[in-house]
Amino acid sequence: MPSFAVETRQRTYPAVVERGAIAGLQRHIPASAGVVFVVTTEDVWQAHGDKVARSFEHRPHRVLFFPGGEDRKRLVEVERLAEQMVEARADRSSIVVAFGGGIVNDLAGFLAASFMRGIPVIQIPTTLLAQVDAGVGGKTGVNLVSGKNLFGAFHQPLAVLIDPDVLATLPSREFRAGLYEVLKTGVIRSERLFNLMAERYAGILRLDPDLLLDIIAESVSIKAAVVSADERESDLRRILNFGHTIGHALEAETAYTRLLHGEAVAFGMRAATRLAALTGCLDAAAAARIVETIARYGPIPPLDGVSAPNLVRRLASDKKTVKGAVHFVLPVKIGDVKIVSGIDEGLVLDATRAALEELAAG
Repeated sequence: MPSFAVETRQRTYPAVVERGAIAGLQRHIPASAGVVFVVTTEDVWQAHGDKVARSFEHRPHRVLFFPGGEDRKRLVEVERLAEQMVEARADRSSIVVAFGGGIVNDLAGFLAASFMRGIPVIQIPTTLLAQVDAGVGGKTGVNLVSGKNLFGAFHQPLAVLIDPDVLATLPSREFRAGLYEVLKTGVIRSERLFNLMAERYAGILRLDPDLLLDIIAESVSIKAAVVSADERESDLRRILNFGHTIGHALEAETAYTRLLHGEAVAFGMRAATRLAALTGCLDAAAAARIVETIARYGPIPPLDGVSAPNLVRRLASDKKTVKGAVHFVLPVKIGDVKIVSGIDEGLVLDATRAALEELAAG
């Protein structure tokens, strides 16, 4: 059973990667806990709720349903769920269980961070993207009209339970969106993981169980190590944002309705890779290999009507922009990146336009 310790100032907790991991939920709920609130979506609960419900046979609990969707990841939904918790007599002994994809993990984590100034949360991510990204690390939050995840908090969970078996019911598009985040991890930190994604893509797309366990475990191991070294994204943790700077701009530009988060990151990685080549950070052969591997995991929706100038203008409101300077995570080789600011806007525009043209050309 791979289990990776995430060591932060707030707490040290396990990120467990195991088939059937959800069955171990009860072990991570303190004996002194009060009412447990499971925040989930109706489709996830229908598919896998029985696995969670078994842990609550002798414990007071309530299931709270979130409608889902990036466009619904807003403060109004946090307030609605918090009111339901109050009605159910929640107090500081209560626990939130975030049971769903990345949106649920972000929003339910923020609900826990905010309710009565903070109650515990356990993360059970049910999409690949959430298993390798949102579920681990304690970053929680909701969107504003002006940008993604601009309102949130760092709130580390008691545990993260990652069960690859739940991916069998995941729609193909959702699964591929998560694979882009795995690719991101390979580019920034593991040449082995990247090569596995580049060479074994057919088996990965078939959900080969051994390959899935391998790529998830390595991704979680890397994220656990990065978060342990830099909990609050002051230095090293920023490398996890490869593809996210322009990706978040694309999500905001399309009103969070046209792309899944992983698809936006895929586009952002294409643009960042082109930018790395234009600035001389990355050689052309490595850049081509990264872009080709991203493309192997399937198309993203058409970006008709999206313009490079509009995307670049949105970068100013990205939460990673500091004192007006946009910071980009750029690969210098496969398995290594650096954080660069002060890049000429014209080069950013050229890289973004090139990525749009590549997608349009198929």
